[in-house]
Amino acid sequence: MAIHKKTLEITNFIFDNVSQHPNDIASLVANQFGLSRQASNRHLKRLVEKGHILSEGVTRNKSYKLTSQNLLEKEYAVNEQLNEGDVWYRDIAPLLGDLPENIKDIWDYGFTEMFNNVIDHSGSPTVKVFVDKTAAGFKILIADHGEGIFRKIQKALSLTDQRHAVLELAKGKFTTDPDNHSGEGIFFSSRAFDNFMILSDSIHFSHGSDSVHDWIMENTSRVNGTAVFMEINNHSLHNITEIFDDYASEEDDYGFNQTVVPVKLAQNGDGKLVSRSQAKRVLAGLDKFTNILFDFIGVETIGQAFADQIFRIYKNQHPEIKIIYINTNRNLDNMINRALTAKN
Repeated sequence: MAIHKKTLEITNFIFDNVSQHPNDIASLVANQFGLSRQASNRHLKRLVEKGHILSEGVTRNKSYKLTSQNLLEKEYAVNEQLNEGDVWYRDIAPLLGDLPENIKDIWDYGFTEMFNNVIDHSGSPTVKVFVDKTAAGFKILIADHGEGIFRKIQKALSLTDQRHAVLELAKGKFTTDPDNHSGEGIFFSSRAFDNFMILSDSIHFSHGSDSVHDWIMENTSRVNGTAVFMEINNHSLHNITEIFDDYASEEDDYGFNQTVVPVKLAQNGDGKLVSRSQAKRVLAGLDKFTNILFDFIGVETIGQAFADQIFRIYKNQHPEIKIIYINTNRNLDNMINRALTAKN
């Protein structure tokens, strides 16, 4: 029994880590469990023979990845009869099987929110859903041929750069249809899954459980419409209710009133944040929250006007809002402190 339990523990460790460590998973296993490199390789060989993982290359150039099985590839016509709840209960939930309750709740929330976004916002005539299964968990891709989420937000807010549309999504509570949507679906979905990505045009937005930060990059190829990718391990400890609670406070009846603003997403092509107009872009819509945390990870410098707009003018205009900042360097601290101590 002890040997079986240890083998199961090693197996689950491999499933959980091989995607992030395709080239050094053998060393990782050996270090984690105090095994020799040969013993570690035997566990990997066993999983390859069972078809759970694939190996590529030879000897020290060998890499591994989870075997993926496609369970569904289906296209739906977007019309008045299409309903995200019906699709979830009829087509998706049965494929996922008997999952832990916390994982089932995350899939229910994430899938229905993202599928509904296509129905209500994309303008696409069709939507396609792909469901893949690995030994670790499931992956779902929802793709449409609409206008594109970042372009739609860019037009709605008259933004000069599509990348700034990602900043609005990262804040939470943004929607182009406030009468019918809260704008919270993407925000909470991105934090619930192990991996969450949105691709549209040449923009790639991603949030992963291995990082507290959102990040954005430009693709060399363009994606027509919008593609949303979601993935979570079947053994993940993520809990959607706890994630909701992380952004709520007792004094405001546990509503969604706290947010983290990744300031780097406001950077232009030159990477500089110097102007009041840039600061106003960062601040847009934040009056919906009572607690704001500005995360300066990836930002090296800011200008005096940028700092003054946020940490003096906005702070004085909204004394009811608590403002916190993290991940600053010495240069940033000096500029922020200068704004905080400036006389009105």
